[in-house]
Amino acid sequence: MKKLTSLMAGAALALGLGAAASAQDDSFQVGFVYVGPIGDYGWTWTHDQGRLAVEETYGDAVETVYTESVPEGADAERVMTQMILNGADMIFTTSFGYMEATNNVAARFPDVRFEHATGYRRDHDNVSTYSARFYEGRAVMGHIAGHMTESNIVGYIASYPIPEVIRGINSAYLHAAEVNPDVEFRVVWVYTWFDPAVEADAAQALVDAGADVVLQHTDSTAPMTVLAEADAFGFGQASDMLQFAPAPRLSSIMDQWGDYYVRRVGEAMEGNWAQADTWEGIGDGMVGIGEMTETIPEEVRASAAALRDSIASGAYHPFTGPINRQDGSVWLAEGETPEDGPLAGMDFYVEGIEGEIPN
Repeated sequence: MKKLTSLMAGAALALGLGAAASAQDDSFQVGFVYVGPIGDYGWTWTHDQGRLAVEETYGDAVETVYTESVPEGADAERVMTQMILNGADMIFTTSFGYMEATNNVAARFPDVRFEHATGYRRDHDNVSTYSARFYEGRAVMGHIAGHMTESNIVGYIASYPIPEVIRGINSAYLHAAEVNPDVEFRVVWVYTWFDPAVEADAAQALVDAGADVVLQHTDSTAPMTVLAEADAFGFGQASDMLQFAPAPRLSSIMDQWGDYYVRRVGEAMEGNWAQADTWEGIGDGMVGIGEMTETIPEEVRASAAALRDSIASGAYHPFTGPINRQDGSVWLAEGETPEDGPLAGMDFYVEGIEGEIPN
């Protein structure tokens, strides 16, 4: 099985060579565009695990190629174009910021199937979008955080002010406040998905502000290192990050893309692929909850597991009213749950979270 590393991909782009041109004519080639390095055990690592699941499932019938650490912009268009010129039949672009580039390239190559992670634009029939209901996992993490904080200050390292991230903050806060009405959330916006130095600085700033539990919606393990030194707690992000257990890691929210990638590649190979917008969660297996360490009291582990299971079964929705907006206006009445459309476009904090969402 051939793999195109980022080094080889860079050489192919620079020299105009078809690094994957030696693939067998009858193999179905699938490209993956990654926003960060694979080896960080976060977001990109989980997508690469999905790529490996495709290889394991289909063997020599499929060739996968990938490029790591691709900036979200014109560089992404060049990487995708080169993959297609080298024979790619299908491309997964694995970050929100690839949305415009994905649709631009799809317009030029209508016979190639494109799958864009966490986006919402499907401008062409050959573009699908997919995402996970991360807010379900963040409800469980918030529940644990509300129980575990002693300072009653929970920190949150937020990447970009987009609905996906805002939903996660709101979900975590609601479930932390449900078990601990005195809890406060402090949010630091870092405007990056992956920058270990920036993430570490954000974690330190939150610790300095009194946070003894920190959640993150960024991709590196750098915050975990800071939390370990500060005797504070955190959660694995995207992957399990078990190397930080039993402390500071309490549990984790895990992205599990393998089943989806295998399914969609299979549909493309069989000629059954069709444009879709997929949004799956704990019950579907796209969001996982990592092992809860014994640092968490037994009764909290049990209540968190019960919350996870009720979300998975559909018995409970993490956004169940009454819930007000930050300004006190009603968003959801008693017992009401949101439709997916308004939920997908969430652009406000819920009541109880202080500060403003940046433009």
